[in-house]
Formats: sequence, C-alpha cells, structure tokens
Amino acid sequence: MQARMKNPVIVLPEAMQALFALNKSTESELPFTLCKLVQLRASQINGCSVCVGMHAQELKKAGESDERIFSVAAWRDTPYFTEAERAALALAEAVTRLSDRADPVPDDIWEEVAKHYNEKALSALILQIALINVWNRLNASVKQVAGAPWN
Repeated sequence: MQARMKNPVIVLPEAMQALFALNKSTESELPFTLCKLVQLRASQINGCSVCVGMHAQELKKAGESDERIFSVAAWRDTPYFTEAERAALALAEAVTRLSDRADPVPDDIWEEVAKHYNEKALSALILQIALINVWNRLNASVKQVAGAPWN
C-alpha cells in the first residue's frame, strides 16, 4: 500500500501547526480519555485506518481496558461507558454524520450532552469532533497508510 501523495499537512506545514494549535486549545477542558474515545468513534465512522489505530493505541497506553476500546463502535449496547461518555459519543456520531438526517444534531442529543458538560467543555468537545473529522478527511483523501511514515 502506498499513499497517493504526501499528506497535505506535510506539504503545507503551517496547516499542521494550526491543527496542533486547535487541539492544544481544547486540552485543558476535557479528559484525555474522552477525547480519544470521541476521536476513535469518528475515525471508525469515517474509515480512517490511521486514526483508528492511533487512537486505540493511545487509549491502551492510557490504561483503558480492551473491552472499552473494542466496544467503542457498539457503545450503545455495552455497559462500559459513563452517561457523560455516551452523550459525547452520540454527539460525535451526529456531528460526523451531518448529512444523514434533516436535523443533524437533534435536540435530544444536544440536551443530553449539555447536561454533562459546561459551555467551555462542550465547546472543546465540538472542536475535538470537528478536528478529528478534518484529520480523517485528510488521511482518507490521500489514502494515508496506517503505520507508515508521513513523507
């Protein structure tokens, strides 16, 4: 397997710096594990092998159980996630699948996530979801190969 081209953030390093800065701006507002769960779920939906592998490894390194990591794709049907995590995962799915419904982020999803996160944390969560979708789209566009160096 080979990528179609260099990843756009390698070609335009200022873009990489901007994406890293956006990520850094959200770090203090959300638990690391929550960010990685949301990133893993969006990456699964988008079929981004680079990000699925990376975020699963990050969760494992952070001490997450195999049950939680392996069950992210089926989070609704497992007992491994808190209500706050479930709300964040539901939001991640809705924002990642914007075109799947007439009302992309229905009130019930919004109201549930707003019960668990204050305005700053919710803002950080939305930015994290948007950011992982950017990374997924960059990797998918160029067919970035999981585990391969970016050159």
